[in-house]
Amino acid sequence: MTTLGLPGTIAACLFDMDGVLTETATVHAAAWKETFDAFLRRRDGPGFRPFDAVEDYDRYVDGMPRADGVRSFLASRGIGLPEGGPDDPPGHDTVQGLANAKNTLVLKKIEELGVHAYPGSVRYVRQVRAAGLRTAVVSSSANARAVLDAAGIGDLFDVRIDGLVAAERHLPGKPHPDTFLTAAQELGTPPERAAVFEDALAGMEAGRSGGFGHVVGVDRTGQAEELRRHGADVVVTDLDQLLGDPS
Repeated sequence: MTTLGLPGTIAACLFDMDGVLTETATVHAAAWKETFDAFLRRRDGPGFRPFDAVEDYDRYVDGMPRADGVRSFLASRGIGLPEGGPDDPPGHDTVQGLANAKNTLVLKKIEELGVHAYPGSVRYVRQVRAAGLRTAVVSSSANARAVLDAAGIGDLFDVRIDGLVAAERHLPGKPHPDTFLTAAQELGTPPERAAVFEDALAGMEAGRSGGFGHVVGVDRTGQAEELRRHGADVVVTDLDQLLGDPS
């Protein structure tokens, strides 16, 4: 299977969405920054330390379910908040309130800016399917179906395990491997015969701990070494670099 840059044992490909398939990771980072900066300004006043849309995003929230991302970042600052409820409105200083504020901002930004798939990723997924491999999207986003459909690539995947499915089935999010393992199971493929494609450090850890046959790190932000340290077997800046004989 040299034309796909994968070991010959691989029978299924499991793709993260934001940052791997669609150009939405930057939208999520901007929404997190706006959400956390507003909260920190309310809490600490004008001298607050802002959320870093690169370092804090990559380390504490990227690839995680929204509420987990809130908890992770707040813990990094030594901040505790009540959990709140799922209907807490944006501006309510609870974990769920901040998560809902972020989601409101993401949906607004996507509506304003639209959704674009990476052309190299689309070419790669089409080649994967042409080679007879099965495909799945594994995303922490509860908006995955709408994003994939808006990008015009929803029909390229046999299985979708997203934030809604994870909540329904009580699957822990990345860095736990459960969502990837569920996707592989639904494709009828054992983990050792599935490849994981991720741009998030949490996703790398999920791929490594899940015993998957190959883990591809997609470096959109200059964190190739971190991706390798967290479990990537190979790192590319775009998926179509895998097409042709692997170097």
